[in-house]
Amino acid sequence: MHLDPTQLRVLGSLVEKEITTPENYPLSLNALINACNQRSSRDPVLDLTEDEVRQALHSLEDLTLVTTVRDARVPKYEHRIRTVFNLRRDETAVLCLLMLRGPQTPGELRSRADRLYTFDDLTAVQATLERLATRPAADAASNETGPLTTILPRQPGSREARYAHLLGALPELQSDPHADAAPATPNSLSTVQRIARLEAEIASLTATLQELRTRIELLEPNN
Repeated sequence: MHLDPTQLRVLGSLVEKEITTPENYPLSLNALINACNQRSSRDPVLDLTEDEVRQALHSLEDLTLVTTVRDARVPKYEHRIRTVFNLRRDETAVLCLLMLRGPQTPGELRSRADRLYTFDDLTAVQATLERLATRPAADAASNETGPLTTILPRQPGSREARYAHLLGALPELQSDPHADAAPATPNSLSTVQRIARLEAEIASLTATLQELRTRIELLEPNN
């Protein structure tokens, strides 16, 4: 599945509004256009036309990711992403944020997810990302859709690696001016991604270890 930016914005907006404003969901076309073009919680900010949103809806309906509710005076639209991908609530929230705001670190995802899902700590966010990234390979016979997130190579000067969804094209990565000028190969990129994933896992384990130490100290009687 390879969704374009307009389709991703439409799908992400439907997911967000179902969770944050259930009283106004499903969305009419006008409400959906406003959700897609809102200035807050969107990166990048878009200015989609009615025709662009309509075309995106039609294509998403063909992919069974969106359905039209006909029992109203005006047609309304709802997403089916949880059914199609068999997602949990925390996985739905993470994918929604990645669709609406692009690649993010686990810390950014946790701080921005409050209205969608409350994560207890960074370890919970990391676990959700890893679960989405390690889903079984796509297989029509078993209804598997394959991994839905990936970790990106850490950018020069960045302290944390960012994660991206795999429902559309991956963002272009900034090149390191100090890196070798030779072109990257698929194998070398895969190696970089594996290293970045290991770094993220080590950071998550370190945070978990520190949390366990703190709990043990609280349980120990005062000397």
